Amino acid sequence: MPTVELSFTPLPAHVRTARLIASTVGRRVGLDESLVDEVRLAVGEACARAVGVQRSGGQADDVVVAFSDDDGMFTVTVHDWAGAGSEVEMPDLVEATEDLDEAFHPGFGLAVVSGLVDDVEVTSGEPGTVVRMRWPLSSSVSS
Repeated sequence: MPTVELSFTPLPAHVRTARLIASTVGRRVGLDESLVDEVRLAVGEACARAVGVQRSGGQADDVVVAFSDDDGMFTVTVHDWAGAGSEVEMPDLVEATEDLDEAFHPGFGLAVVSGLVDDVEVTSGEPGTVVRMRWPLSSSVSS
């Protein structure tokens, strides 16, 4: 499969779409059904973190999510464009929001991702952060 790329404005509502696409593409490329929920949750956390960092830094650039199936692995990368050193401050009081992921420090989302995914790599720099997650594909892929 060629790389599938999703680009969306940094709004919490778009995180749900990224989760749905991750599940769908994962199934399409032969991801074992037992891993689909893990992928959905990990992609959701990585995207929510990217949205939160960009919104807190006033970044309007799109969050970019790429899906590929190279070398027998399903790879998902989530790229935000917030400047190096941009961080979401931990709020004094967590207010009710449409998406509670916004209320947490970005490190919280990465901790959840690392708990869900065995093969995860986070690269920070200028510009932004790239979270790369990989899962093994089933040996029998139906194209």
